Amino acid sequence: MVMESTSLVYTVEQAGQLLGLSRPTAYLAVKRGDLPVIRIGRRLLVPRAPLEKMLAAVKPGKPKMS
Repeated sequence: MVMESTSLVYTVEQAGQLLGLSRPTAYLAVKRGDLPVIRIGRRLLVPRAPLEKMLAAVKPGKPKMS
């Protein structure tokens, strides 16, 4: 699925696909606060700008294991 690059927001499922996450894992990331979301009515949307900013701040390397 190709998402339009001019979209200001993504659904949780779309953001999950962009990140290579399954649908349940994407919603778990939202619940944990790992994905930035806004709520409009009953809909959860992931704003593109904060998502891109969050990803830009990640330094490549070995992941930490807790």
